[in-house]
Amino acid sequence: MIGTESTADAGEPAYVESPVRLIALSDGIYAIAMTLLVLDVSVPGGLDAAGFRHEMGRVWPQLAAYALSFAVLGAFWRDQRQILQRVRRVDTFTIRLTLAGLGAAALLPFPTALLSEYGSEEPLAVSAYAAAIALLSLLHLALFTSVWRREHLQARPIPDRMGWTVVTEQGSVALVCAASVVVAFAVAPQAALYTWLLTFPLRHAIRWRGRTPRHRDRGRRQA
Repeated sequence: MIGTESTADAGEPAYVESPVRLIALSDGIYAIAMTLLVLDVSVPGGLDAAGFRHEMGRVWPQLAAYALSFAVLGAFWRDQRQILQRVRRVDTFTIRLTLAGLGAAALLPFPTALLSEYGSEEPLAVSAYAAAIALLSLLHLALFTSVWRREHLQARPIPDRMGWTVVTEQGSVALVCAASVVVAFAVAPQAALYTWLLTFPLRHAIRWRGRTPRHRDRGRRQA
């Protein structure tokens, strides 16, 4: 159990008084998932020169898939930690959404292995990876929205501008993943990989756009 549940009035949900242990659980699961990614990267021993060069040729796609998934998990870990740090107390629904997101994160090494082995040939392998990322993004969206729309859970108020920025960011990631599935089947699996690269500049652009008006307002007040 995470924390100690407090007794609520009739009709009111029960709360776990602090999200600290939930944050610690999230940190641990993300750390394990990120570590498991590298277990598929290996070169057999006892190879001759030709065999070694052949195996090294197989390792590069594995390293690329590892680097991509490590960056993805790192970004989602940061996002989930930022969400939970804005929570003063969590209820059962928040815990379930968090656990669902952690389950999706822990699953990512499997589609990563599919991607490294079959991503250049099989659209289904690319689609499985995209589906895992989209699921994780939608679960983070649901978690953030549940906290944003229930002020009694918040440690400090979440401004609407910040709320809509996060919703737009997570929603755009899911849409890019959906588009990559279409690209994988209609064009080529490798083309879908380049589609995913759009998520990184897109997320930064959305966050910058969400901060820009606030910075302008601050400059006007100082003037």
